[in-house]
Amino acid sequence: MAEPTRPSNSSSPAARAQLVEDLPGESQLRNRFDVAESTFEHGSIRWRVVHPACADALIDEAAFDRDERLPYWADLWPSARALARRMLDADLEVNPAAARAIELGCGLALPSLALLRRGANVLATDYEPDGLAFAQANAARNGLGALPVALLDWRKPDPALGRFDLVLAADVLYELRHAEALVDLLGRITRPGGRAIIADPRRRYAGQFTAALTDRGWRLTGRDAIEEPVDTPNVGPPRTARVELMTWRAPTGNNGADAPID
Repeated sequence: MAEPTRPSNSSSPAARAQLVEDLPGESQLRNRFDVAESTFEHGSIRWRVVHPACADALIDEAAFDRDERLPYWADLWPSARALARRMLDADLEVNPAAARAIELGCGLALPSLALLRRGANVLATDYEPDGLAFAQANAARNGLGALPVALLDWRKPDPALGRFDLVLAADVLYELRHAEALVDLLGRITRPGGRAIIADPRRRYAGQFTAALTDRGWRLTGRDAIEEPVDTPNVGPPRTARVELMTWRAPTGNNGADAPID
């Protein structure tokens, strides 16, 4: 695979969003967290991804009581691996350096790293600043350069985000409220005719999400599956997860895709 051409700052999606600055680097993260490393391999690519050793250890009962917040960001999910592979191999339809791309609920942001390697203007977003710090650390440690990141509350998106040609999300439909919020958000931030690619391991609310998006005029233009290993060391025999990759095309009219941000 050819080395990517880095995008210019003038066309970066970060130019229209409030970036998170001064996040801790890897050495600081290692001081704060008990960390582990996982390997992602695809073709000639071999990335070492640093992440918290145990997501359950990060559960904050006060945060959960306040906002039902759980540290989903801290795991390297099979869906993220599957979506990263797709981004490394797929025909992106547009010049990666010219298009605007965003990852929602990025966590460790493996799909964003895949786009970054291809020279794309990608913005990795999450509700948790610690997840964004690990995402940036993993971009740096794997020689991919600076990864633009931004905090994003799906319920109250920053109007400065604008619209994107490509929207990515991996394993974000584990709660009904997330599925409902994602449908609304996609209509607000995807350009008319743009694409959203959702990786999902057949979560309970995927069906409601699909029905709601279809009702708003989106078209499902591709659907296939990838078997990905489940990273559970020392826990029984190796297992795999079947990850569905759904490609959606936004409506070109005013059927939800052009809804203003309140």
